[in-house]
Amino acid sequence: MPSVTLRPITKHNLAQCLSLRPNPDQIKLIASMEKSLAQAKERTELRPFAVYDSRSRGMEDPKEPVIGFVMYELAAGVGFIERLLVDREWQAQGYGRATLKEVIRRLKLHPEVELIATSHREENINMAKLLKSLDFIPWVTPFVPEDPGEIFLRLKEAQAEE
Repeated sequence: MPSVTLRPITKHNLAQCLSLRPNPDQIKLIASMEKSLAQAKERTELRPFAVYDSRSRGMEDPKEPVIGFVMYELAAGVGFIERLLVDREWQAQGYGRATLKEVIRRLKLHPEVELIATSHREENINMAKLLKSLDFIPWVTPFVPEDPGEIFLRLKEAQAEE
């Protein structure tokens, strides 16, 4: 099972991030890198990261390629995983799972995070399976505008006992 390290988007890795591409059948399921980075520039609560294999840990300017992108948001006690993209060259090797595990680990370090959540397009079956395997369960959100094609989930263990 691979492990990953997350790095801020910088002038050194921006071009690599912009060149990340999903499989052709995934294009309609996720936002483009250009859109994601534009949103992160506009909204300071969004935190975008380049994803590297863990071999890059401790390197100031990693020589390893960027293998993916992830972005999360901290707002109103929720750590919300907004985006996840693993480049098509690196898919089906465990990097999506490793990236989500690292983001969850980081979100749990923030004392203000009471709940960890995410969403995916209804037709994104692979993401649905991955999230279920990581203990994400359906989340009914009264404050999110209804989008019939969007499935919202929360991490089971992050929910306070009822």
